[in-house]
Amino acid sequence: MRRHTFRVAWRFWLFLWMSGTALWDFRRRVRPIEKKRGGVDYLERARWTQRHAKRMCRFIQVEVETVGTPPPAGIVACNHMSYLDIVVLVWTHPMVFVSKAEVENWPVVGALTACAGSVLVRREKRGDVATAAQQIEAVVQQQVPVVIFLEGTSSGGDGVLPFRSSLLEPAVVRQWPVTPIGLDYRLDDGSVADEVAYWRDMTFLPHFLNLLSKRRIRARISFGKPRQPGTDRKALAQELHSEVVGLRMEGK
Repeated sequence: MRRHTFRVAWRFWLFLWMSGTALWDFRRRVRPIEKKRGGVDYLERARWTQRHAKRMCRFIQVEVETVGTPPPAGIVACNHMSYLDIVVLVWTHPMVFVSKAEVENWPVVGALTACAGSVLVRREKRGDVATAAQQIEAVVQQQVPVVIFLEGTSSGGDGVLPFRSSLLEPAVVRQWPVTPIGLDYRLDDGSVADEVAYWRDMTFLPHFLNLLSKRRIRARISFGKPRQPGTDRKALAQELHSEVVGLRMEGK
């Protein structure tokens, strides 16, 4: 990263500037719509997220390749490698994400996450999962896809961790369509597991600054076909896991 000090400094300044303009854009465009509506407009928030994610991809030099068609609504099940996953996935279509609750305490990122309408959950607390299910239903009812990272945590990308099924319960009860997605990255000048994936005991700021030093990041997103959830959330989780693994293997 030392060889790219200017690149990192310039991109970090751009990140702060773009974050500030994104928050101003939210206040100027989204807030008036929600005040008029009298509630949270998840579609407008998802559109806001997509608008600024595309800006982010341009300045970080993230190239997104897609295979298949993004789902227009329902639940989306995807493997999880990094905070960058949200940026590249919403680049393809307006979406809302289920995220871990601690993200709301991250400087700058926490404010952006709140504006995006993210569903924040502490998976170890059953009450949080039930509350999250109610919010997920509110998003789906507004015809906005909800992305759930069913691994429950991120990984280095060598494989896909087992899927947890608890957050699939609303899809089974309401019979919402569920779409699997396989996501992967490539780097020309580094290691995806060490420099794109955000996992193990990594801390955000050093990881993010190193990410800004990369000349180019390539993301590949493979969309599966929407499917009915069936009646057993645990069986659904296992089937989705197999489909996500298969979608990622197609790009190897």
